[in-house]
Formats: sequence, C-alpha cells, structure tokens
Amino acid sequence: MKQSAWTRHRIWRGWKNFCGKRGRLIEPAPSKLHILTGEVSPRKRRGGQRIRKGTDGVDFFMTKSRIVQVGSVKIGGGKPFVLIAGPCVIESRKMTLNIARALKEITAQVKVPLIFKASYDKANRTSIRSFRGPGWAEGLDVLAEVRRELKLPVLSDVHTPQEIEQAAGVLDVLQIPAFLCRQTDLLWEAGKTGKPVNIKKGQFLAPWDMTEVVKKVASTGNHNILLTERGTSFGYNTLVSDFRSLSIMRETGYPVVFDATHSVQQPGGLATASGGQSEYIPLLSRAAVAAGCDAVFMEVHPNPAKALSDGPNMLALNALKKLLIDLQAIDRIIKRTHKG
Repeated sequence: MKQSAWTRHRIWRGWKNFCGKRGRLIEPAPSKLHILTGEVSPRKRRGGQRIRKGTDGVDFFMTKSRIVQVGSVKIGGGKPFVLIAGPCVIESRKMTLNIARALKEITAQVKVPLIFKASYDKANRTSIRSFRGPGWAEGLDVLAEVRRELKLPVLSDVHTPQEIEQAAGVLDVLQIPAFLCRQTDLLWEAGKTGKPVNIKKGQFLAPWDMTEVVKKVASTGNHNILLTERGTSFGYNTLVSDFRSLSIMRETGYPVVFDATHSVQQPGGLATASGGQSEYIPLLSRAAVAAGCDAVFMEVHPNPAKALSDGPNMLALNALKKLLIDLQAIDRIIKRTHKG
C-alpha cells in the first residue's frame, strides 16, 4: 500500500513499526503485558494503531524539529528555549507597555529570547460579565506600539477568519486558541498569511490528533507552525499535563511549546470564572524544559490577584527572573547532553 507523505516524513531512526495510509498494522497488535512492560507503546491514529517498540536508549523526544523564525527569534532545531510571555489580556495601554518593558529588561538580563503576548479579545470567557479586552481595533494598535517602541515580536489570539487579515498586519505570530484548534477555515486563513501560527492543542484532544490539525495549516504551503501543550481535561474543572504529549507532537517535525500557566488553570472552577493553582507553575515549567521543549508560554502580571482575567493561574512578574534562571540552567544541561 502506498504510504502517505506524512508517514514517509515521520519515519526516523528507532522506529520499528508504523502504519500505512489507512492505518493497516504492519505487525500484530501488542498484548497488554507488552504495553505494560514497555516493549511497545501503542498510539492510535485514524483507522488503526501506530506502534513504536521500546526505545533501546534512543531519546525520541530530542529529535530536532525544524526551526521557526519569528523576527530575530529562532524556535526549535535544538536552539535555546524561547519565552512567550505577557498578560492574559490587554487591560490598558499603559499597563501593557509597562509589562512589555519589564519583560524585555528581565529577559535581556538572563539572555532568554522573548516574544511578547497579550490578547486583544478573550472570546472564550466563563461568564457574559467577564472582561474580554479592548477589541481588535484598539488592541492591535496597542500591540503595534509594543512592537514599534520596544522592538519585540508580538503574538495574540485570532478567533475568526474575518479578523485574520487585520491581525496579520500587526502580529508576528497568529495564535489559534485551544477550543478552536480544529476549525478548518480559521486554520486555513491563518496559514495563508505565511506568518508563524501557534496552535494550542485542545484540552479535549489526544496529542496524536494534532497531526491532522497541522496538515490544515501546512496545506497552504505555510510550515511556520508551533504546537502548544496547555493541559488536558481530567474530570470537571481540572487539567493535567502529560509530558509525553510534547514528545508525540514533536513527531510532526514542528517545534513544541509548553503553556505553563494555562496548564494549572481550573476551568470554570470559581463558578463565574476560572480558578488556578499558580504555585505549580515553576514545577511544571521545569519539567517541560527538562523534557526538551522549544519554548515556554507564560502569562504574567504585576499583581495577579487584581488581574481582570485569569489571575489565579498567572505568574507574578517579580517571580519571573529567578524561574528563568532555573529554566535556562536545565535547558543548557539537556541540550548539551543531547549534543554530546
């Protein structure tokens, strides 16, 4: 049976078995005992299973992805990790610029590449009364000022195909929210801009499901794609982080990002708003960098307790520098070890 281009592109050293275009098994399905003992690790794909045997010492995750360039910032390909950070939402022009200046100063001190993020419209809110932001016109103007005055690449969410043309005129990275990650028209329009597209994995998706999501953007000829892990639904109002997801999504060949702040979110946990456990942000960040992720996404605020959106799962700005120093040390060890 003729193999798909995707299958041919994904076969690399260490793979023992793979599926054909329609998911036909090359070898019989493993028993539960084989799975539990680590001899094989099955992962479902539409139409069947793709099977990978034990690694025999091969670190599949550390296989290098392609490099995606955002301005002067390079993500992936074994480069040092990149920070994507900023407030959850644009609360005001002054606060947004102040946070951007603080982030630029902090990251310059520790020499971590920075992409600034802030949402101009938070369309997915728990309550109709929740603060959404200034909207695309004013919000894009604020982000354009950050980009112009501070010389920082900027990222923000896009929610509809209709806003993408305007957004692409300002943004360096178009971000697809997790709940919209399978919206074909949105992905297609974002891909057609040629701009880097950061796709957040839906809380409801398995990591291998992102293969088809990637194809929607790549079908436009745009291969400037980032994939972000932001936690998986685990019962009501709870997310868990499965770090295998980073490895599995890396198999698409694109850089992977770990969203350290939304991963500790408790969606709808406060009845009319989302809760969160921000005390676990450093822990999960360290684990993700140790796993070799290409970038870490964090929402930060000078005073999370008074933030207008997602305060319970944001990192205090004054805690960022120490955390970055820790992450940088881990990143150097992991990537130096792999090169060796």
